[in-house]
Amino acid sequence: MLQTNFVNHTFENPLMNASGIHCMTVEEMKELANSKAGAYVTKSTTLKEREGNPSPRYVDVPLGSINSMGLPNLGIDYYLEYVSEAQTKTETPIFFSIAGMSVAENIEMLEKIQASDFHGVTELNLSCPNVPGKPQVAYDFALTEETLEKIFAFFTKPLGIKLPPYFDLAHFDQMAAILNKYPLTYVNTINSVGNGLYIDVDKEQVVIKPKDGFGGLGGEYIKPTALANVRGFYTRLNPSIKIIGTGGIRNGQDAFEHLLCGATMLQIGTELHKEGPAIFERIASELEDIMEAKGYKSIDEFRGKLRSITD
Repeated sequence: MLQTNFVNHTFENPLMNASGIHCMTVEEMKELANSKAGAYVTKSTTLKEREGNPSPRYVDVPLGSINSMGLPNLGIDYYLEYVSEAQTKTETPIFFSIAGMSVAENIEMLEKIQASDFHGVTELNLSCPNVPGKPQVAYDFALTEETLEKIFAFFTKPLGIKLPPYFDLAHFDQMAAILNKYPLTYVNTINSVGNGLYIDVDKEQVVIKPKDGFGGLGGEYIKPTALANVRGFYTRLNPSIKIIGTGGIRNGQDAFEHLLCGATMLQIGTELHKEGPAIFERIASELEDIMEAKGYKSIDEFRGKLRSITD
């Protein structure tokens, strides 16, 4: 019932982790591989190992989470070695996330991936909002186009990009016009909503240390924005560019709404951090129950078929 076709492969269900959650180490990624997730993605990596921002840098809050992680990771060689070996043990494509500190670093990592024997899917994160002093590439439309032009001059493996949230319909139009020029496999929308501020009233202070408490919001807070971005790009991108919906998925209904807006795969971050990998089995079961109640036998029967009010 939940089988999903994506990158010429049939996944058992559309559920994945969001990069950054439960994927820092080989041990965590093996737990994802052995869970009921349909697929999984590595931690977003840089060329060299990074410690990231000082702690506390991730805090669960009642309606979601706030974080300013600063891209802690173990470096591209660590993750590339893992995925290259792991792919020999499964036919399911593995997703490999990169998030360079500059366009030049992203190009260097993609050249490394292109030359490797990794044949899964690469996710280029153009939307990390939590590195002090570094703006998000995807909010600079000219730089985004320049970056993609350089990448597709040499990169031939499946490539998706992770985007920040957009809040103006004109920005959906402008970014979609750029993305439609390139053979992207998918767009992942959205990353966390930056920059939020959460306050501990008892202490009269912020709850995370980096950037004076400013950080990216995730979870229930951001679902309406996430759904708008999924829908905004689903209705504007070439049909060959699929959508991964990310943001505020806590249960089967949230998953159903993302799919109804047009998503093909779904990534879970905040709730995965709170609940652990068992969340995938729970949400898959809840989604199946909703589909059965509505009489749907497959996701394709309702994907993207969100109705507008016409009278």
